[in-house]
Amino acid sequence: MKHTYHIHGMTCNGCRAHVEKALAKVDGVNEVSVDLEKAEATIEMESHVPIERFQGALAEDGGSYSIHPPGEHYHVEKKKEQKPKGKGTGTFYCPMHCEGDKTYDKPGDCPVCGMDLVEEQNLSSNASDGQWTCPMHPEVLKDEPGSCPICGMDLVPMEPDLSAEEKTYKRLLKKFWVAVAFTLPIFLIAMSEMIPNNPLYAVLEQKYWNWIQFVLSIPVVFYATWMFFERAYRSIVTWNLNMFTLIGIGAGVAWLFSVVGMLLPDVFPEQFKTEQGTVHVYFEAATVILTLVLLGQVLEARAHSKTNSAVKELLKLAPNKAIKVVEGEEIEVPIDDIEIGNILKVKPGDKIPVDGIIAEGHSAIDESMITGEPIPVNKEEGDKVSSGTINGNQSFLMKAEKVGSDTLLSQIITMVNEASRSRAPIQKLADTVSAYFVPIVVLIAVVTFGVWAIWGPEPAYVYALVNAIAVLIIACPCALGLATPMSVMVGVGKGAQNGVLIKNAEALEKMDKVDTLIVDKTGTITEGKPTVEKVGSFDDSLDEAQILEFIVALNSNSEHPLAEATVAYGKEKKVKANKADNFNAVTGKGVEGKVDGKQLALGNPKMMDYANAEISEEKENTAKKFQKQGKTVSYLAVDGKVVGYVVIGDKIKETSAKAIKELQNKGIDVIMLTGDNHDTAQAVASELNLADFKASMLPEDKLKEVERLQTEGKSVAMAGDGINDAPALAKSDVGIAMGTGTDVAIESAAITLVKGDLHGIVKARNLSDVVMRNIKQNLFFALIYNTLGVPVAAGVLYPFFGILLSPMIAALAMSFSSVSVIANALRLRSTKIDS
Repeated sequence: MKHTYHIHGMTCNGCRAHVEKALAKVDGVNEVSVDLEKAEATIEMESHVPIERFQGALAEDGGSYSIHPPGEHYHVEKKKEQKPKGKGTGTFYCPMHCEGDKTYDKPGDCPVCGMDLVEEQNLSSNASDGQWTCPMHPEVLKDEPGSCPICGMDLVPMEPDLSAEEKTYKRLLKKFWVAVAFTLPIFLIAMSEMIPNNPLYAVLEQKYWNWIQFVLSIPVVFYATWMFFERAYRSIVTWNLNMFTLIGIGAGVAWLFSVVGMLLPDVFPEQFKTEQGTVHVYFEAATVILTLVLLGQVLEARAHSKTNSAVKELLKLAPNKAIKVVEGEEIEVPIDDIEIGNILKVKPGDKIPVDGIIAEGHSAIDESMITGEPIPVNKEEGDKVSSGTINGNQSFLMKAEKVGSDTLLSQIITMVNEASRSRAPIQKLADTVSAYFVPIVVLIAVVTFGVWAIWGPEPAYVYALVNAIAVLIIACPCALGLATPMSVMVGVGKGAQNGVLIKNAEALEKMDKVDTLIVDKTGTITEGKPTVEKVGSFDDSLDEAQILEFIVALNSNSEHPLAEATVAYGKEKKVKANKADNFNAVTGKGVEGKVDGKQLALGNPKMMDYANAEISEEKENTAKKFQKQGKTVSYLAVDGKVVGYVVIGDKIKETSAKAIKELQNKGIDVIMLTGDNHDTAQAVASELNLADFKASMLPEDKLKEVERLQTEGKSVAMAGDGINDAPALAKSDVGIAMGTGTDVAIESAAITLVKGDLHGIVKARNLSDVVMRNIKQNLFFALIYNTLGVPVAAGVLYPFFGILLSPMIAALAMSFSSVSVIANALRLRSTKIDS
């Protein structure tokens, strides 16, 4: 009989496979077919099986799946997550995204690829920051310093625990040093055989040195790297063959062969023995391979410990406390206690705690962490303000409108998390080869054993065993495992020398395929800071130097960023800084004051109206020419007459035009997305010959544009420098951050350009090209020895020439392949990437 059930909780093919296997194990079940799209399971059974048994099977499988009769209304009670110690949400995911967006509630290994799971961060991760605890009674938690209510001791700041990734890194690093400590003497003992009249044999016979190598190898195999064998076993059981399969088989067989050869030397033919009568052992091959692989895992864990750094940088923007105004009294409260409608006071320099509107007062708000634009925005009553932005030099009252996860900052954090986890998994070239290579090699070894056992000379079984082991040893994954990381290691070093910092090998691989580049304007194409571009005079009696003197005199009293730009320009031009009397800043308009008895006013047209200074049509047209280029123009009035102006803009970096042209010549489409206005964007695009640009882009707009291009089949790189770029940087195939930008942009990106100019992207593309070509060459070197060596090791030459490849020669061939790979990778050091 057949029954169809509804399955709840499946999100990917991995889930489907888990459910299918779990249900198939139930007694009485003949066949199970699970449909992911319909979320249904069709079960064929000998006789009716109670649904409770299926529910129990799914529960024992450890997944969050449930089974119900079709059409039944059901409610799934979510299990309470046992969050691990340390900062974090308790949500873990595979960095390779082997099972799509599936997450786990505890740290461990990915059941598909064996990689360490990494931890996601969100606002709840920041909960312990700013809290105080008792050193004697850690259960005591306070939001402010004081004394312990139990023992009276002074409370101390609560230190955040290490994240799961940091703990993994420290654990692997400890094991690595243990492996090095025991592998190094094994390697030295083995290499001493190459020295004529080996001095070690004057101390002890070779068989005793073999025992010493065996003892030294035990901590390496059974402690430091035992997890590789566990992962290899799991990969074979689940048939998810990967690099750990090769590592486990290759290193395991080498070690076991050595143990058998040491304990039972008489079962081996004389040709496989040394002059002292001992069988050649491969403890050094096994331990060196395992230690090198462990080093790779340490470096991988180190990278993963920084995977969530972008979110951590965003979390730093969120304040832990706020000042709440209740019936005229100011009360400091935790951020979680703020409710919609609360009135909050924001002091100068404070971070704005939640999203809301200004209820009383005014100030200049630095919103660069949200918009990416460097100039603070003047805000008055009724204007909106966002969580995480920084107040200027004025206090104001605000009304909370969005709190918690509804704030703009929280939404950006969520977007970065989702974009980071939504990347399609990259199937590494070595793993792709391994998926076919491992079963083929094992099959060849089995066939070799069978052929020699049946038709080989006596002792047939010994020949069969030795030749089968030789096949496995020559197919050892050392060279294959080194092929990619060696090229990446040298390539990353080469990039660093040229100001291109690569976060991971995936970035190098993807950069080679990029056909579309999205660039931010401010701080990426341009300098990212306001600078004076021109000072002009409308009055023949005043030259530009005098106009600048008046402007500097007024702005010396102002803390506005535009004023600071003019003062810096004045210092550069070495103009005289006069004193301004009766200085007054008019919010949203400009400044005024008296200099040498003259009444001055500096600002926008509203300021000129305020100062009763008329702007003629000719003067207005002069200003509009600059404004159409996206520049800011301030007028200067002296005694009620407009006499001059100053143009402030954001200069295009000298390298931007050349870099964009080079990228376009390489067949890459360059698109500019900016949060700035259309006129400014159009002016910059025209100067750089950019055919495609979009203005007034919010963080979510940039993210959607990246997604749109990806759905069209484009391979997209994104270059930016602000927090507003972080979601798009994370979602893009390759995120590229300007080194002069924010930490969040840098942590969200896969590539960082130290000098912060677009020419670094040209270098990154060139580097990607040469590294990927080098990796493919390495894989060829790694596989050609196996392709030629495996048949020889299997004994195909024996019937014709009487040649057998002993495990010792197999190990030598394996080592030679590794040397070839390393030597080829080192060629990258002399490659030029600065075109």
